[in-house]
Amino acid sequence: MAYARTLAALSLALVAACAQPGQYDIVIQGGRVIDPETGLDAVRNVGITGDRIAAITDQALRGDRVIDAAGLVVAPGFIDLHQHGHDEDSYRLKALDGVTTALEMEMGVPDYAAFLAARAGGTLVHYGATVSHEAARVVTWGLPLEPSQGGPAAAIDDPAAGPVTEEAASPERLEALLAYARKGLDEGALGIGMGLEYTPGATRWEVIRHFQLAAERKVPVYVHVRGTGALEPGSSIESIVEMLGAAAATGASVHIVHINSSCMSFAFDCLSMIEGAQRQGLDVTTEAYPYGAGMTSIASALYNPGWNVRRKVDYGDIELPTTGERLTKATFDALRATGRPEYVLMHMNPDSVVDRIVVHPMTMIASDGLKSHPRGAGTYARVLARHVREQGALTLTQAIDKMSLMPAKRLESATAAAKRKGRVQVGADADLAIFDPTTIADKATYRDQRAASVGMQYVLVAGVPVVSEGQLVEGVAPGRAIVADKR
Repeated sequence: MAYARTLAALSLALVAACAQPGQYDIVIQGGRVIDPETGLDAVRNVGITGDRIAAITDQALRGDRVIDAAGLVVAPGFIDLHQHGHDEDSYRLKALDGVTTALEMEMGVPDYAAFLAARAGGTLVHYGATVSHEAARVVTWGLPLEPSQGGPAAAIDDPAAGPVTEEAASPERLEALLAYARKGLDEGALGIGMGLEYTPGATRWEVIRHFQLAAERKVPVYVHVRGTGALEPGSSIESIVEMLGAAAATGASVHIVHINSSCMSFAFDCLSMIEGAQRQGLDVTTEAYPYGAGMTSIASALYNPGWNVRRKVDYGDIELPTTGERLTKATFDALRATGRPEYVLMHMNPDSVVDRIVVHPMTMIASDGLKSHPRGAGTYARVLARHVREQGALTLTQAIDKMSLMPAKRLESATAAAKRKGRVQVGADADLAIFDPTTIADKATYRDQRAASVGMQYVLVAGVPVVSEGQLVEGVAPGRAIVADKR
């Protein structure tokens, strides 16, 4: 009888133990955990409580949900500093590409408060932006802001060439531009976004004044530089010199976007200049995307006369993404004359150049994501498939660093929240990309620009799975606004 009572008691205790909730909300079990900051690259179990990582260990963990990550890589969620599409469909493609934070930093948004309000409680991934210098010019010149093609209250299309883009600002207009920027920064914008090739009328002094404001607020300026190519004035080299000079003169931080398309074959000279500036103590960073074709509106100032001579490309290098048609001078002129913001591809960089830029130690990865370009869907999987698995030009840790930790560090001067991102560490945000390194691949092409990447098995945003077993999870919206710290 005593034995029977003891056995019954043990059975009840076992049942009770099995019925107890897990020690963690989610346990990611047996994955290859890679943290680029500490250099961790080992099989570990990760415990998540709420929206934070609570444990990383080789010991067994109990969880309310257990994700079997055997054979998978557990990485920090990727941070895209340069995403133009901020609608539901774009966020879904970002999640399937491993992106947990998508930011509009190049062009910025016209009204940061409206941008945040339009997304509150309704996104798969985290979101944020700079305040837009282009939008400020449109408003200051008295023109209406057209609805964004990128989503509610997102970035405006690059304005058609005209007074807004070509004229220098009077002293009164310059003060209005700065007031516009201050308002966006007061609302929590993460910096100032400037597209100088699209606003060639912006004087060097206009640029300096915006850099001074950014330095005062301790936020970076994110810049599409003024010119591209070898011809002086307006070369890629001169354009980088302008940025370095503005940073040195004001103490502002500056991030130069898509150095692959802004500097093309001169990218390695430009990178050497940035590297030299960093050695002198300037806070200057840059990024690249892994595609040879750029994209922008045919009506914009980028296509002002001489565009083809500067870039050493021709009309046949311009492609309509909807049909694949290559343009002639006649079809180019006809499209440009409409003044409509029709986005076209410009094939300008061979793979041999792009590959070298992407793997350069100084470049972080950012997509410049647009709906009609494959980079909006496939940038991050493409780096993992092409540059890591196929070419062996990057290690997994190096690639993950470029896609998570480096952009997180770029954000840290504006927001302390970034110190919890881009890392797989106890206390870090539970924003994680869990993928199969043998199958991860981009599927988007110039003809099928919205094809989702494959191989991303699980993606967690703020501790909530938004991708599970390779499929999007419906009915969840854990994305949060990223805002600058109050100064």
